[in-house]
Amino acid sequence: MLDRAYNSYAYHPSELPHRYGKQVHLLADPVLLTMLAKLCRPQTVQPEVTSLIRDIYETLVRVVIANEFPRREMEVRTRMFTATPLGVWSGSILDPETKVVTVNIARAGMQPSQVAFETLTRLLNPDAVRQDHIYMSRVTGESHQVVGVAVSGDKIGGDVKNAIVLFPDPMGATGSSMVRAASMYKNIGGGPPHKMVSLHLIVTPEYIRRVLQELPEMVIYAVRLDRGLSPPEVLGTELGEHWDQEKGLNERDYIVPGAGGLGEILNNSYV
Repeated sequence: MLDRAYNSYAYHPSELPHRYGKQVHLLADPVLLTMLAKLCRPQTVQPEVTSLIRDIYETLVRVVIANEFPRREMEVRTRMFTATPLGVWSGSILDPETKVVTVNIARAGMQPSQVAFETLTRLLNPDAVRQDHIYMSRVTGESHQVVGVAVSGDKIGGDVKNAIVLFPDPMGATGSSMVRAASMYKNIGGGPPHKMVSLHLIVTPEYIRRVLQELPEMVIYAVRLDRGLSPPEVLGTELGEHWDQEKGLNERDYIVPGAGGLGEILNNSYV
């Protein structure tokens, strides 16, 4: 009789309480928040920027995999099996045949998506994991406010039927890029994905509202939510309690407190 202790366990990441809905996961992780705070400081430049983003996303990706991916029961003969027939471990592990697509939304999403791809190919059957690329940029109006998204090209390697599609994009500001990218996968030939998950360093209340309105099936994970331009009385309340008064975007649609334009900072290219 094999030990069954690890066959039906639950995994729950530490999260902040909020009122944005069950599809939103705001992590309460002091290590991730410490690294993110360091990343946001103006004194933090390359190559430390790249190192911090890699370190943060390595943890964030693993949290999402543990919480969102299917599992299956497995029996594994350990090295002790040659000495005793009891050298068999039984438990619930990740289903290695899970079909996954991670999407690089260039520019800021390049490194996070690569981290996700590398992690997934180590944990799952590599043949079931794919990385796609979408090249897009903000379109701003005369007041420098975001009015849309321009897509200049993409490399999408096939359908996403029954797949989990990940969107590791550091800054969830207005939601324009995410809505555009995810809509491409909803309407792709072969059928819709099994699940769509976005992975962010920072999101705003405005981002969550826009994404869930237009993509109600999206699952959102973030290390931090920023609502720094909200009224003082709102800042003392639970996240989402006064969602209609929460504000995290300035007049140019940059996040406050935020981290600045990570696409520019990551690439040392300020255009």
